[in-house]
Amino acid sequence: MDTRLEAIREQVLARNPGEKEFHQAVLEVFESLGPVLDKHPEFVDANVLQRLCEPERQIIFRVPWMDDAGNVQINRGFRVEFNSALGPYKGGLRFHPSVYLGIVKFLGFEQIFKNALTGMPIGGGKGGSDFDPRGKSDREVMRFCQSFMTELYRHIGEYTDVPAGDIGVGGREIGYLFGQYKRITNRYESGVLTGKGVGWGGSLVRPEATGFGTVMFTQEMLKTRGTSLDGQRVVVSGSGNVATFAIAKAQQFGAKVVACSDSSGYIVDENGIDVSLLRQIKEKERGRLKEYAVRRGASVSYVEGGSVWDVNASVALPCATQNEINTEAATGMVKNGLVAVAEGANMPSTSGAIAVFQEAGILFAPGKAANAGGVATSALEMQQNASRDAWTFEHTEARLANIMVGIHNRCAETAETYGSPGNYVVGANIAGFVKVADAMLAQGLI
Repeated sequence: MDTRLEAIREQVLARNPGEKEFHQAVLEVFESLGPVLDKHPEFVDANVLQRLCEPERQIIFRVPWMDDAGNVQINRGFRVEFNSALGPYKGGLRFHPSVYLGIVKFLGFEQIFKNALTGMPIGGGKGGSDFDPRGKSDREVMRFCQSFMTELYRHIGEYTDVPAGDIGVGGREIGYLFGQYKRITNRYESGVLTGKGVGWGGSLVRPEATGFGTVMFTQEMLKTRGTSLDGQRVVVSGSGNVATFAIAKAQQFGAKVVACSDSSGYIVDENGIDVSLLRQIKEKERGRLKEYAVRRGASVSYVEGGSVWDVNASVALPCATQNEINTEAATGMVKNGLVAVAEGANMPSTSGAIAVFQEAGILFAPGKAANAGGVATSALEMQQNASRDAWTFEHTEARLANIMVGIHNRCAETAETYGSPGNYVVGANIAGFVKVADAMLAQGLI
């Protein structure tokens, strides 16, 4: 790493002790930026990087709620408003027991560059809680969401900060959050949250966008090698919203998706994943993946525990959570004939895994580029809300496809310009950083 960047990184580690995911995200970006500082010394003179690594605002609050047994429960809520140089803070809310400040800051930091890459006027932020919606009744989830929004509402707005969903926050949670915001403020501000139901301000394609966009980016990468997804053997991690729609879109492109996973294990379906059955079990019934194998029959194997990355594939789409692919897993994937990896989740590959992929010449798309379709379509939802309009599925998907092609080309061209052709990590980091840094310089000492 450039010595100038190493000194700043040491400052970040000292100021943010114990936040290992945030440290990892900063390191991954910093390793790309040495050539930028040589070309743009004004970024060094203005301490842009130091400012970029310090959130503009960090909000931590108590969330008290009552369970169905009448017991008072306490969770912790977070919103990190990281950077607003390009527009209002934009980024999802994650409800999961693993959530703590370091996770939220890592996600918010990534969101700055991801949002910049979309070309849309949105800044970077993220939030959530250590609340676990799994196993909770709808009434318990509603009471939690109402308590959470009772504090959060004062910090958000369509021109200030626009949250969306993430792990543990889907249409049900967004509905409860929006209802409480409307109740408290006495205003119907559709643009204050994205991921809403289509009947009350949401956008078509938004549920599909992250998974669809990841596959669209993969297709563009493969084109640079004179191939496509058609006929590829694909493995996807996760079985939630992102994974499900990534499977569906990959199948549309002619790929054969043979495996996916949840926190308990993974399935292998050599006939190709039945998306309709998968969605029925995971979304409508809120069931476990093991049930898929039971209903599908003898042609499907279910492996309790283990790693879905043990399954042979030419294309891997990690769509579960951070750091799910380590060096050992990556090495095995390469030996099994891997051609391309696109991150549908945020930072699912460790730095060691990324090094293995790149050294082997594998096409590798980092999450800030590959999964930016979700937030891009959230910005399209904001556009529709602002104009009191509603677009067709076909029109919105076409906009998404154009955005993903643009992100791919921006990353590829930037990597070429800075001497790292084919390196999408370098391209994504530099393209996103320069756009934000230029805006920060133009706006003065902010």
